[in-house]
Amino acid sequence: MKVVVLMSGGLDSSVLAAYAKRELFCDVHGLGVNYGQRHAVELQHAAMVAAAMDIPFQVADLTSLRGLLGGSSQTDASIPVPEGHYADESMKATVVPNRNMIMLSVAAGHAIALGARAVLYAAHSGDHPIYPDCRPQFVLALAEAMALCHYEPIQLTAPFVNRSKANIARLGRDLSVPMDLTWSCYKGGEKHCGKCGTCVERREAFQLAGVPDPTVYEPA
Repeated sequence: MKVVVLMSGGLDSSVLAAYAKRELFCDVHGLGVNYGQRHAVELQHAAMVAAAMDIPFQVADLTSLRGLLGGSSQTDASIPVPEGHYADESMKATVVPNRNMIMLSVAAGHAIALGARAVLYAAHSGDHPIYPDCRPQFVLALAEAMALCHYEPIQLTAPFVNRSKANIARLGRDLSVPMDLTWSCYKGGEKHCGKCGTCVERREAFQLAGVPDPTVYEPA
């Protein structure tokens, strides 16, 4: 089955692309979205991961949305990227308004154009407390809409929605995902900062999974 996988360049979506290709035996097409995010460097990493796994990859240029999606540290340079753990209330500053619905809608259109039958994205259990558009209820609701958006139903699936990030890291190891090529840091510097929520979560996932962390972090 031909599918579109949203690939941000991060650990979760990279493992998902490998899982869809190597475990579900899908014809995977990767799609990145540039919505003007501070850490747009992630899309370069998505392209590298896709190339390493022999997956076609394209980027949707939605940079004009940046001015419309204010209020987030990811789209507004005047808002600092919060540091700490995702359990912290401050991490809500990283929420981009309706980001996943926008990206998944574009992915659905791309899937229709390609003749693909499904769209996959890598929401996981650790996302739920912070990101409203990663909740299982959101996945189910949008799946119903996407099933009606074309003459033939387009499936929406989030295979990791009940998995922990540590579980995803272990799966990435088992699938030989080039995790050293992935990018998580929300600050978008030359190296992972090691302090923002995504960096802290990344470190923790590798530690809990018992998987060596290949990430190069800025000195503490």
